[in-house]
Amino acid sequence: MTLRAVLASALLALAACASSPNVRTVADPSLNLAQYRTFGFAEPFGTDRQGYQTLVSSQLKASTRREMEARGFAYADSSPDLLINFGATLEDKMRVSQYAEPTMAVMPRGYYGYRRGYYQPWPQYSERTEVTQYKEGTLTIDLVDAARKQLVWEGTVTKSLQASSDLSATLDKAVVAAMAKLPTAR
Repeated sequence: MTLRAVLASALLALAACASSPNVRTVADPSLNLAQYRTFGFAEPFGTDRQGYQTLVSSQLKASTRREMEARGFAYADSSPDLLINFGATLEDKMRVSQYAEPTMAVMPRGYYGYRRGYYQPWPQYSERTEVTQYKEGTLTIDLVDAARKQLVWEGTVTKSLQASSDLSATLDKAVVAAMAKLPTAR
C-alpha cells in the first residue's frame, strides 16, 4: 500500500468520526415521562438575543416540536407539563496531531559505498506535527417540570462544524440525535 493510500484511508476514517455528533444526557433518576402529556417552550430561550428570537431559536423550536409530537406529547401554549429551553455555543478549537512520516534514506558513500546500486534505500521515519483549526458547536436541550420548576432531563450534543455547513440541517440533526436519547414513557 502506498503512502498516499494510507494517508487517504486515515483522512476518510477521521472524516467519518467527525461527522457523527457526541451526545450526552443526564436525567432525574425518578423521571417517568408517562406523567407528562404536554410541552411548551420557555420564554425567553437561552438562544435568544436582547428581546428577539433568533433564527437558531426558530429552527430549534420547530425541530424539537416535531420530535416531541412524534413521541406522543401535545404542544400547549399555556400551562404545559414540560418546558423546553435551549443553550448553544460555538467555539474555535485547535487539534494537534503527531504522526510518523516515512522518508527514504540515502545510501552512504563511506563504509557501504561499494554496495551502492545493489540495495534499495530503507525507510526512515520522522515525526510530523499537523495543526488543524475548526469550530465546535454545542447544543443543550433542557426539559423542565413546569409545576416544580425543576430540570428533569438534559441532552447535550457536541459536533465539529465546517464553515460550509447548512445551519438549519445541522441544528435539525442535533435535535434528532439528542431526542433519540430521551427515555421512553414507562
